[in-house]
Amino acid sequence: MAAFPVSPFKQAQLVALMHRLGVREEDLEEHFVRSRGPGGQNVNKVATCVVVRHRPSGLEVRCQRERSQALNRFLARRILLERLEAQRLGALSEQAREIAKLRRQKRKRSKRTREKLLRLKRLRAEKKSLRGPMRPDVQ
Repeated sequence: MAAFPVSPFKQAQLVALMHRLGVREEDLEEHFVRSRGPGGQNVNKVATCVVVRHRPSGLEVRCQRERSQALNRFLARRILLERLEAQRLGALSEQAREIAKLRRQKRKRSKRTREKLLRLKRLRAEKKSLRGPMRPDVQ
């Protein structure tokens, strides 16, 4: 595997993930195209966008996040492996769990639940108001 402009630890993680998923470097087909968007002259003249395709699964990833082709190669591989893992694990994948958690958090509560929460809040407030200091005039 070619050296990428990232730390050796990140490279080792990528290699370990490839090994764990059974993806070989020979299974990957990559080509380079010109990027679009911000990046100036470098983006317009150099083919920094990387397209990586995993032949056995047919999954394809396009990465143009950075101005550097070498860094985009690393990122494209990482994205591809994450998608392969999510595809194989399905609902058990980490990303799917995160998305489901966010959906639960953002879901609107029913009217009955909202009323119950407000009732409990009022009860709690009444309890707290009774915890104040003792007043001599009340007995």
